[in-house]
Amino acid sequence: MIRALRSAASGMFAEQLNLDNISNNLANVNTTGFKKGQIQFQDLMYQVIHHATANPNQETEPVQLEIGHGVRPVANSRSFEQGTLTQTDNPMDLAISGDGFFQVTLPDGRVAYTRDGNLKISPEGVIVTSNGYPVDGDLRLPVDAQAVLVSREGIVSVQVPGQTLPQEIGQIDLARFINAAGLASMGQNLYTETVASGPPIQGQAGLDGLGQIEQGYLEASNVSVIEEMVHMITAQRAYEINSKSIRTAEDMLSQAANLKR
Repeated sequence: MIRALRSAASGMFAEQLNLDNISNNLANVNTTGFKKGQIQFQDLMYQVIHHATANPNQETEPVQLEIGHGVRPVANSRSFEQGTLTQTDNPMDLAISGDGFFQVTLPDGRVAYTRDGNLKISPEGVIVTSNGYPVDGDLRLPVDAQAVLVSREGIVSVQVPGQTLPQEIGQIDLARFINAAGLASMGQNLYTETVASGPPIQGQAGLDGLGQIEQGYLEASNVSVIEEMVHMITAQRAYEINSKSIRTAEDMLSQAANLKR
């Protein structure tokens, strides 16, 4: 029964983390480019009470008696399923239709990756994220730029006075990963490379498995409120059942302690 207390306690802790993850998903239901996470669990080691036997000289017992020691959370797997593309008609809103990430340069020189294409133009004319981080190097618009055009291949052009054809100023390349679920989340809609994710595979949008860039669109969160509500109810019921297991084990221990000869 002591084992039951520990196992049930591990279940309560696991469901508490599960609910924390669900709450984070729901909190980011309107976050541009957000990707939902899901807690994954593993059972703990088992104690063998009685081994199985197949000795012809003894009675055969094909199944052994073993008792588990509960559960533990092992991973928070992030789903990079495509979110819905919402039209905004803002020329600085970009969405990736398919696989890939925008590359962002952090203040310390590191490169981060994001699906959030809600971009801005800095006072210096540089294309940046909402936090002011430059996108894909140093794409700088001319002072007299009147319009910004981004093709599905990521080619950035501007319309300037006195020229009929748009002037090409650079290109937004994308990056993808063999194991995108292994990326580390750092907040601000940004991810960083890890050993688990592998190195980035960079290239032009629309080629080598990379998605295309859609100007005037934003990718919505891939969180489904209905699914998360169902997961929340399931986590709540599992938490309640585990707490009931603790109360039951406590009652049984109390009864055993009060036995009289």
